[in-house]
Amino acid sequence: MATETAAPVAAPHAPVTSDALAGAGVIKPGYDPALTNEDLVPLRKQSWTSYNIFAFWMSDVHSVGGYVTAGSLFALGIASWQVLIALVVGILVVQVFANLVAKPSQRTGVPYPVINRAVFGVLGANVPAIIRGLIAMAWYGVQTFLAAQSLNIIFLKFIPASAGLLEHSFLGLSALGWISYAILWVAQAALFSMGMEAIKKFIDWAGPAVYVVMIALAIYLVSRAGIGNISLNLSAGEPLSFGASIPVMMSAIAIVVSYFSGPMLNFGDFSRYGKSFQAVKRGNMWGLPVNFLFFSILTVLCASATVPVFGKLITDPIETVQAIDAPFAILLGGLTFVTATVGINIVANFISPAFDFSNVAPRKISWRMGGMIAAVGSVLLTPWNWYGNDQAILYTLGVLGALIGPLFGILIAGYYLVSKQRVAVDDMYTKDTAARYWYRGGFNPNAIWTLVGTGVVSVASAVLPPALGVLPWLSNYSWFIGCGLGLVVFWALERARPSMPVLDADDPTVDDGAAIGRA
Repeated sequence: MATETAAPVAAPHAPVTSDALAGAGVIKPGYDPALTNEDLVPLRKQSWTSYNIFAFWMSDVHSVGGYVTAGSLFALGIASWQVLIALVVGILVVQVFANLVAKPSQRTGVPYPVINRAVFGVLGANVPAIIRGLIAMAWYGVQTFLAAQSLNIIFLKFIPASAGLLEHSFLGLSALGWISYAILWVAQAALFSMGMEAIKKFIDWAGPAVYVVMIALAIYLVSRAGIGNISLNLSAGEPLSFGASIPVMMSAIAIVVSYFSGPMLNFGDFSRYGKSFQAVKRGNMWGLPVNFLFFSILTVLCASATVPVFGKLITDPIETVQAIDAPFAILLGGLTFVTATVGINIVANFISPAFDFSNVAPRKISWRMGGMIAAVGSVLLTPWNWYGNDQAILYTLGVLGALIGPLFGILIAGYYLVSKQRVAVDDMYTKDTAARYWYRGGFNPNAIWTLVGTGVVSVASAVLPPALGVLPWLSNYSWFIGCGLGLVVFWALERARPSMPVLDADDPTVDDGAAIGRA
């Protein structure tokens, strides 16, 4: 067990300054090159405002997946007011958890995989990094494929001869699909290669741009349908009684939280750029409950209006735009939803594996190279072949996704309950066996065993119920099950056989997040 008397291995953590270039990291003498590169070390300058965080969440919410998810909740058999309550409660839960995971990275200026070194050990942190990186890589391919579908519609509308490309396929994807996928793949890679500042500028305008089109789409559909012909009750079949609707509302809340579980876990990759923790919290407030509720209302208006306008319920915005069958609408809508999908892909599925894979081998893998590894891997996975296969999703992304809960719970328990928000920043960059985060061979056994044990339970709760047809609703709560067990089990193990160091708040090498919190 490491103690507070362990010798510091480098100079005290340098304060973040405002006169240096944003994004450049501080590499100190004594940092081990095997754990260090400019992308992983504490930032010189943290410059993101509340609006930048707000725009991040807009890019994450304003996607085809977000549209379909919000719209689908209105088809669960519960009243519209109950769905809205579930949406609000679910997104408030996400806001609380996002604030929790944001603080350690914002305080120290390091990304998600690095802050995990304080809990898992300087080498053990590669375990959560690889898991999160693989999840993001798989979903990067899926989101790029979905955006390519939007691009296909534009090609088919404006270049009718391109329909002939649908007759030829390779590895399960049509020639037109390959062209659209390649265009988006190159565009996203080019944006990513320009660095975090360019990505920030992109998401700053992408989210509002989607809002403009969504509002225009809602006005168009409502005017065509007539406000008196629109019913916000999209549920199918007989309405549920109040008692029977409670479990459905709980499932809806769980679905909302699960949908955001990926970007929520690695939100530290973005909160590290925040000017202050207060700025991050304000951005989360505007970007989550306020933004998500407004977007959900727009989604419901658009979906509700499709019934009187087209004679059927359409919850896919791409299909809605296609049904309008007006060239300008198809072009504007298609490009907008391509932009929206690129936005969520960059923030949720590109930046995360970039940091995660870089963390595994910092000397050989830079942030940009880590992102390109994910991009190339996403093609090799041929996501179009298994995205429509429920069993493939259940046993691949279902298994990996179920591990997000335990990873989240372990990090929160380690930072808030065990270390009391204190982090010895410099010790996260050394393999010195006397350092505070070396633990046992670079691994914290309590964190590893907690992940293995609770991960098995979480995966089982996600995969077995739907596969066996027993308590299928239980899979909606796999994130909560994994998160709760990860937090409790890790905290219990650290109390029974402590591994994490007891840090002194007065130690100049220690960042004490609790001190600011009390102030």
